[in-house]
Formats: sequence, C-alpha cells, structure tokens
Amino acid sequence: MSSINKKDKEDKKILIVEDERETRISMFEFLNDKGYQVMVAENGHMALDMLDNTPVDLVISDIRMPEMSGLELLRRLRIKDPALPVIIVTGFAGVDTAVEAMKRGAYDYVLKPFPEEVIGETVRQALMVGQAALPSLAHGVEKGGPALEEKPVIGNDPRWLQVMSKARAVASSTATVLILGESGTGKEVVARAIHQESERRQGPFVALNCAALPDGLLESELFGHEKGAFTGAAAMKKGKFELAHGGTLLLDEIGEIPLHLQAKLLRVLQENVVDRLGGKTPVKFDAHIVATTNCNLMEAVERGEFRRDLFYRLNVIPLNLPPLRERKGDIGALAAYFAARYASRYDKPLKELSPAALQRFLSYEWPGNVREMENMLERAVLLSHGSFLEPWDLWDEAPPAGKAVEESSTLQPAAEGGTRSEALPAVAGGQVIPLKEVERQMILQALHKTDNNRTHAAKMLGISVRTLRNKLHEYRSSGLMF
Repeated sequence: MSSINKKDKEDKKILIVEDERETRISMFEFLNDKGYQVMVAENGHMALDMLDNTPVDLVISDIRMPEMSGLELLRRLRIKDPALPVIIVTGFAGVDTAVEAMKRGAYDYVLKPFPEEVIGETVRQALMVGQAALPSLAHGVEKGGPALEEKPVIGNDPRWLQVMSKARAVASSTATVLILGESGTGKEVVARAIHQESERRQGPFVALNCAALPDGLLESELFGHEKGAFTGAAAMKKGKFELAHGGTLLLDEIGEIPLHLQAKLLRVLQENVVDRLGGKTPVKFDAHIVATTNCNLMEAVERGEFRRDLFYRLNVIPLNLPPLRERKGDIGALAAYFAARYASRYDKPLKELSPAALQRFLSYEWPGNVREMENMLERAVLLSHGSFLEPWDLWDEAPPAGKAVEESSTLQPAAEGGTRSEALPAVAGGQVIPLKEVERQMILQALHKTDNNRTHAAKMLGISVRTLRNKLHEYRSSGLMF
C-alpha cells in the first residue's frame, strides 16, 4: 500500500473547518501529531479568507455550520480550485446528504463520531490522490487567473486518476505514448500535461493534426523540405519533428495519416532522424512523441488501413481515457470550472448549475464528452439571464411559462445596420414568446454589442459564422430584419 513519508507529510497543509471547538481541537492535535501542517477555521467564511492567502493540499469540513454550510463551502471550493480534495464530516447519517456531497465533488465523507484511525486513513488516501494527479491540475480559476486560459487536467474518478498516474510515470521517458479515447475526452489536454510534467517542459510543445492537411502538405509539415524541392518551395522549411527538438511532438489523429506515409513515419520513429523532402542528408532530432486517436487502430490494421509495425511502434505506452459518461463523479467539478472560465472571459456573473440542470448533466450520456460540456457552458454563460444556469440555457428547449427571458429590460437588440433598437419582450399577454423569436433577438443583440462584427457575434453566441450568416439570410427572406 502506498504511503506518505515523514518529509512529504511535513509539506502537506490541511485546513480543518469545524464550528465545534472540542472536535476542532481534537482533529488538530491528532493530525498535527501525525506530522501534517494543520490550520483551523471556525466557519466557511474564515476558511475562504485563509485560502486566499495560503493554499492547502486538503480541506476537512463539517457539513452543518452557521452562516455557511459545508455543502456551500464545497461549492465555492469547487469553483475556486476544482482539484482540491475535500473531505466532508457529518454527525447526521443521512444518505441524501452524503450523496449530495459526493455529487458536488467531495472526495469522501466521514460520519461522527469516528475513530481517529478512520479520519487518518481517509486523509492519507485523499493526499495520495493529490500526489497521483499531475501538477498541472487546475489551481485557481478566479477571474484573471492563468488557469483560465489553459485547459487543466480535472478529475478525481479512480479510472481517470489511474491514467494520470501512468502519464506522470512516463512523462520524462522517451517511450512513445499513444492516447486513446473518444472525441472530446481531453486527449490533447493530457498530452500537454505530460509535456509540462516532463523534464522537457522548457522545450517546445509542437502539435500537428494529421487529419487536417492534404497528403502533400502533411508530408512537408511532418518532415520539412529543402529549397526547390517542389514548385513553390522558395526556402528551406523544418518539419514538425525538427521543430519539436528538445520538447514534445503531438501527432493528433494519427489514425488518419495516409498509408503511403506510414513507412516513412515508422523509420523516423525508429531512428530519430528525418529526411526533408529534397534533402540529401538525414537530420537528427530528439523529441518525445505522443500520438492520439479516437479510432480503433487494431481494427484499422486488420482492414489493411494501418501498418501493423507502426501500430506496435506507437503503442508502447497506451493511455485509455474514459468517456465522460463513465466519470459521473467529475461532472460537477468540470461544470464549475467551465462556468467560471467563461464567466471570467466574457465578464459575466459567476453562476452555478441549478439543481435541475445538475441532474440533467448527471443523467446525460455526453456523446461529445468534455468538449461538448465546455461548448454548452460557454453558450449558457453568454445567454443565461437568471440566477442559475438552467436546462433551457444549456439545451435548445423552451423555458417554463414565466421564465422565458429574465432581466429582459436590459437587452437592446439592434438591426444589422445598427439603426434601431428596442427592449426585448419576454412575455406578452401571459404567453411565452416563441423560442425562434428569442433566438432572433439574441442574434440581433450580439450584433449590436459587437458593432455588427459577425465573427465576434458568432463567437459570443457560441455558433459558427456560417450558421450566423444563414440565420440572417433566413430573417431577411422572412421579412424579420428591420
């Protein structure tokens, strides 16, 4: 069984949040005697103030406290730091409360009164989870924090942590890593985390999507070319392998590489040398190769679409990322992170999922995985007008009567030319306005706010420029543009 040595314990900071003085002192003395650095807070507000100045590795919080409950503190901690493990302590053995705490992202819960060895073992396991996770886990999604612009590795699901532990173990090796998983599961995020964890972190991280380029251009991008190698080759160009020298090269969607290039790729991987197009001398390089795919390469091998020898050369360290539908315990933390990320990016109020929305998230199958959730929450942050993110903010469905568009008087939609604006009506004669009309008004408002810049308006609405253009054409054809 893994354990934490004495030096590691001395480096671990634990915050106890407990309003009962005797319990607070007892837990402090026990954990302090175990060698941890321990801080105590009498309530949730004090705990949040302390965390603003001193980061910790673990929080242990009572669930029933005055002014701020343990569940509310947990909610705020999930927004502030999705990677921070939290243990909930309760004297009330209600299953519903414990389940709710776990749904909101608690690492575990302990029932009072508890033997000291129980809390000691739970603390040990929670801190080991922290050690297993990559150091690039999100820390601080406050407005303007650096983690907002990067995509951190977030998750406490056992399968996810097992993958991350394996990734951390091989990060500084030269072994080729093959990251497998459905589209949107975070393969590139994990690849970047491997680079940041490795001894090559100061070197370049170079990524190439093998499915995004035609054959001729892909070969040039991968291997580079000499001046005059082909028509239009006006100067020497280094390929991705050379550009990644001293760092990490990500070959995204490796299963899409054409069969005729696979033999050349195999030689490059085996010998760590690359032949530029039109070149006479092989060029050596030193880069850690990470490849990703969402297809079954073994089936592609059997169909004759992928070389067997290349598959085995890539499949040295396979990492299988679980789909989001199999990581139910991570859904709350991921949603909180993305809501905070886009609230900061678009200068919107920070909102959490309503109970109904959270329930939908937990029961939804997530065919697009984490990417689908991110896009859904970006759109919801932009379009929500209530106090919470509701199901109708997230899915294309009509809200219940009386909740069509809150705070509508603040909206000022305008024509594409910006010559007229009026308040957006939410309800007329007790009837909810049609969803199509709400959509039209939102589009007009976005154009107004962006001075009719369609690219910026489309980004604000979370849709493509083509979709926006088609919508505007539809409105003009129907006589709805004014």
